[in-house]
Amino acid sequence: MKFALFPGCVLDGAAAEAKTSLLKVCDKLGIELEEITNWTCCGASHAQGVNDLAALAINARNISIAEHMGLDIMTVCNTCTLQLRTAKYRLDHDPKLKEKVNGILKEAGHPYEYQGTSKITHFLWVLDEHPELLDGKITPQGLNGLKVACYYGCHILRPQEIMEHGGDERYPEYFERLVRRLGGQPVWFDANRLCCGFHAQFGAEDDVMKRTGQIVKSAGLARAEVIATPCPLCQMQLDMYEPEGRDAIGDSTEMPILHLQQLIGLAMGMSKKDIGFDRHVSAQQKLKIG
Repeated sequence: MKFALFPGCVLDGAAAEAKTSLLKVCDKLGIELEEITNWTCCGASHAQGVNDLAALAINARNISIAEHMGLDIMTVCNTCTLQLRTAKYRLDHDPKLKEKVNGILKEAGHPYEYQGTSKITHFLWVLDEHPELLDGKITPQGLNGLKVACYYGCHILRPQEIMEHGGDERYPEYFERLVRRLGGQPVWFDANRLCCGFHAQFGAEDDVMKRTGQIVKSAGLARAEVIATPCPLCQMQLDMYEPEGRDAIGDSTEMPILHLQQLIGLAMGMSKKDIGFDRHVSAQQKLKIG
């Protein structure tokens, strides 16, 4: 199984541990990744507010490179997935817009047209669709019953017509299914589908800090031992600002915050150092595995 990897800006910078752990985990799973050459930032849900056509063009460019590689695209970022799939949806449903965007790419000297032949998926979806990838890869103890709060984040779920994955995205269950396969115990918590506020951090800091605190508190009330998320932006928000979140709502909950691929790495027997947990801020001493 092979994909064109769209890492996104965060995996090449602030969340480098997410990329390192992804490559290690995919190597063990037998998923071959070839990074898209000269990929461009997806726009992170802000670019279209400044120039919608430019945002479409940069994502059409990214997709066209994967098409030239003859591969579908895999991401590990909810926002990147949303941006790429939104561009694909709009271009595939509007021939005039597709022609206009291809004209922009040609004028810019880009050698490939957007065709619409490459699918765009997320690492979490790949594992849900191909559970056999985990066969024989998980240690006998796996996560050893670790109580995991599965924090989806909003961009992997909405809007449903673009981000649909085999069911009603208002009530997703595929992350929980994966945790069970890893030997963990998924716990339901009220905040598992709320937005973390990452994209509003600089415009509404007080509200975002409260939301961060509420999410962590909600997981704590559900007796979770760790929060795991398939989105590096959500992980950064909850991990980096967990102390400020506690202060914002007057709470004392401390919770480790893991990337999806780090959780899988632990179930495969990797150490905290292997998965880059030493780069994290929140509650390192409370992670009772690895």
